[in-house]
Amino acid sequence: MSGDHRLLSQQHADGAVPDGQTRAAVVSLLVDEGPMRARDIAERLGISTAGVRRHLEILSADGDIEAAPAGFHRGGRGRPAKWFQLTPAGRGKLRHAYDDLAGAVLRKLRTVAGQDAVDEFARDRITELVADVQPVAATGSVIATVDQITDALTAGGYAADTREVGAGVQICQHHCPVSHVAAEFPELCEAETAKFTELLGTHVQRLATIANGDCVCTTHVPVHTETPVHPETPQTAQPAVADTHEGKVPR
Repeated sequence: MSGDHRLLSQQHADGAVPDGQTRAAVVSLLVDEGPMRARDIAERLGISTAGVRRHLEILSADGDIEAAPAGFHRGGRGRPAKWFQLTPAGRGKLRHAYDDLAGAVLRKLRTVAGQDAVDEFARDRITELVADVQPVAATGSVIATVDQITDALTAGGYAADTREVGAGVQICQHHCPVSHVAAEFPELCEAETAKFTELLGTHVQRLATIANGDCVCTTHVPVHTETPVHPETPQTAQPAVADTHEGKVPR
């Protein structure tokens, strides 16, 4: 539990926390962690689940949060619990002064050094963020590299996870610490997508971005489920394999 959340928990025990502060703490958790269940929020803040649900209802009525898409879950058995996430409107209320400063710096950079300097800055930023990620050429698995990208994004404040969808996976970023800047400078998102393509050795498609008003940044990564067979190679030479979260296994 973070220092702020630990302090909030103690203040609740003392009966000294205004409702507005509690809702702000709920929103803060959803920013840092992405979608969460009511009971998980309650545990993190040290308050009752019933109390959390009351605040969630108010935040929902204000248009600040909503239920995560149907089918969203992170494992576990039994009846799927409802997960809550920020809406674009709720995220928009979190704008900080440093967004304005970062935007001003990039506008000045473009004026002084030109568009190429902005593009180079965007490339350098994402390159540094995923510096420890091994490309598919090194891991031998798209899934393994996707998992490393997701970990790097989460460490960078993007609250990322992955979902299997059809013949591929999606990288989902539930928070973007530079979303307001990226709305004016899409070069940041474009450099990110280009870097994912480079690391994964396959064309990836950006389906949604928080900067454009979506609730989550979603990038689709195709995963080829069968080993391609060379025309001159007998099809019985090698068994087909599938690339899964458990690695490459015989089909």
